[in-house]
Amino acid sequence: MATAKTLQPRIISSFLGNSNSIRSTQPLPHLFRFDSRRRHVSMQLSRTLSGLTNLLFNTRNVDEVIDGKRKRLKPGHVSPRRPVPAHITKPPYVESFNVPGISSGLEIHDEDGVERMRASGRLAARVREYAGTLVKPGVTTDEIDEAVHNMIIENGAYPSPLGYGGFPKSVCTSVNECICHGIPDSRPLEDGDIINIDVTVYLNGYHGDTSATFFCGDVDEKAKKLVQVTKESLDKAISICGPGVEYKKIGKIIHDHADKYKYGVVRQFVGHGIGRVFHADPVVLHFRNNEAGRMVLNQTFTIEPMLTIGSRKPIMWDDNWTVVTEDASLSAQFEHTILITKDGAEILTDC
Repeated sequence: MATAKTLQPRIISSFLGNSNSIRSTQPLPHLFRFDSRRRHVSMQLSRTLSGLTNLLFNTRNVDEVIDGKRKRLKPGHVSPRRPVPAHITKPPYVESFNVPGISSGLEIHDEDGVERMRASGRLAARVREYAGTLVKPGVTTDEIDEAVHNMIIENGAYPSPLGYGGFPKSVCTSVNECICHGIPDSRPLEDGDIINIDVTVYLNGYHGDTSATFFCGDVDEKAKKLVQVTKESLDKAISICGPGVEYKKIGKIIHDHADKYKYGVVRQFVGHGIGRVFHADPVVLHFRNNEAGRMVLNQTFTIEPMLTIGSRKPIMWDDNWTVVTEDASLSAQFEHTILITKDGAEILTDC
């Protein structure tokens, strides 16, 4: 993958989309669209920047204060990519700089595959929880990345985000208004921040993917409520999963719960099948939809709702990864990898 500035295809989902749908020559802002006919999430770039978007991007390096408390996020320094020992098995996409996109076909496992998924899920959960203990005022997201990277390597696994389409780090750290895909950098966490830490590990040929939003220091009640409701929406979605259940019920239950609190549901980033490949069918939408498809015994996929206090519209920074809310309002996310069982769903990334 190259950046949008060179007009090369770019893929998203909560890492994905459709590389064939880019039709613009403008690097900013990045807007997104779900194509129901093709069952893909795609990124589009508007040909003419609106005055609002110009304002947002031209002022994002200024210390603008949001809600009279926190400053708008701005990019920090990104350190060099961390090395991975040669004996660690790497996913096929590493070093290619081509984002593989969503593989067709469900990830359905035999007994051995299920056990490997459980192992990768357990490790991902342990890393996520360890990373959460590091969240303190003054700690940089780059320091969190370093700790996550080392823990994954020490356990014989590969940090799946590293090198995925050129992503430069081993974990995603999304602070405050960052919806997803935040690149760890030199910015120190501040008292009152919230941060989503998104961990994926590749262990014995299988990926385990999970994320949680953590509190940094003294967080206000408004932010705490958003985080609580986002976690509840994930739990409610998992509770209705099982063989034969329609995927669209996931989006309905999440959207219904968010509506009770007048939160926005981000539509442009999706859950996905996962297993031997990082991203596979099905595309799991977190909002109300009429998409076809039912869950199958022994398949694995992620559910990863992103809720916002204000605007649900995403804008991407010119690093081509970091996605923030249009109005700098707070966003929270939680994610689990689940296995469909005869009794419902098993959370593979629970501790």
